Amino acid sequence: MPTANGSTEGMSERHAMLQTMAEMQDAHNTLVHEQWRTQGYEYYRAMWVECAEMLDHFGWKWWKKQDGDLDQVKLELVDIWHFALSELLRQGEVDASIAEAINGIAPRSATTPETQAEQFRLAIEALAASCLRTRSFELQPFLDAMAALPMAFEELFALYIGKNMLNRFRQNNGYKTGEYRKLWNGREDNEHLIELLDELDVPAAELPEALYAALQVRYSAG
Repeated sequence: MPTANGSTEGMSERHAMLQTMAEMQDAHNTLVHEQWRTQGYEYYRAMWVECAEMLDHFGWKWWKKQDGDLDQVKLELVDIWHFALSELLRQGEVDASIAEAINGIAPRSATTPETQAEQFRLAIEALAASCLRTRSFELQPFLDAMAALPMAFEELFALYIGKNMLNRFRQNNGYKTGEYRKLWNGREDNEHLIELLDELDVPAAELPEALYAALQVRYSAG
């Protein structure tokens, strides 16, 4: 996973990571629609729906036993970041200050696992409420959710690269036209993605191409 060392050098690296994510998001959005910035897509709606899906993966029902899936929770938060980046890009607001703010988050302290879990649920609800209230994206509620999970900048970056490549793979294999198969050998593609990210041992610069090739192998076999 990418790391950043030193204050000035580290901040420059994190800014570069943010720009990499922004460029990848722009490329993916253009794949969906060349004039995506002017289509009026409701990114805020996609984000609050993802919040609900994330709570389901995390667990919130008091009337039944639930075993949370933290890997899927993290991917849902990264999905929200895809839509958040899209909104920020559309508004022209992706700059170094965002990288600095994300890097500045600190994990929240909690006395018990139950308290920490409830802090995260409340943070997700606050993020969803912000999206519904503003019909846009506010950075601070997203940062609060990262802190409550917790998730560091470098983990957000690594998982973003992985999910962005999966999204690109989906589009190239008929996701928009309904031909894509989300289940491979009876398991969702997100599950395969997590496994591949754990298995692949390549430099960060080579990860996108290596991951795409590995996705293709599994998809063809399933």
